[in-house]
Amino acid sequence: MTAPLLNDNIELHFIGHLQKNKVKKAVRLFDMIQTVDSASTGEEINKQCERIHRIMPVLIEINSGREAQKHGVFPEHARELVNVLSTLPYIRIEGIMTMGPFTSNPENARPYFREAKNCFEQIRTLKFPHVHMSILSMGMTDTYRVAIEEGANMIRIGNSIFGSRKG
Repeated sequence: MTAPLLNDNIELHFIGHLQKNKVKKAVRLFDMIQTVDSASTGEEINKQCERIHRIMPVLIEINSGREAQKHGVFPEHARELVNVLSTLPYIRIEGIMTMGPFTSNPENARPYFREAKNCFEQIRTLKFPHVHMSILSMGMTDTYRVAIEEGANMIRIGNSIFGSRKG
């Protein structure tokens, strides 16, 4: 991870599985970490942010499809994770993110997005400290319309902007 030369108005968000040995660099480089999926990752982010006196906005990654090959906490365990992370003073939980399972029909993602939205709303009503719950990040290029209909206020449409990945 290296910091590119960018305009000060650009925010960099980390998306992807964050290995513990990369947290020190990530908290210096990124403005938000969107994929916190465990207490241990959150604790390491908190530790590294304390060293540089920085509060890191994060999203909790929800594995709404309960897919073994994907990272993220299952929806039924999200509240427990937020409860643990809310005690960490150098983390500010801004919301949750989920992608849902890959599907050829965007409508098939709807129940997963709906479950993530319900999870988001339940956590928001609990009023944990350091938990703002203002961002519901769901959907990608193929499913963003359904995600927005289900309440997403942040989407990831990289393929529409940059094209599909090769490989």
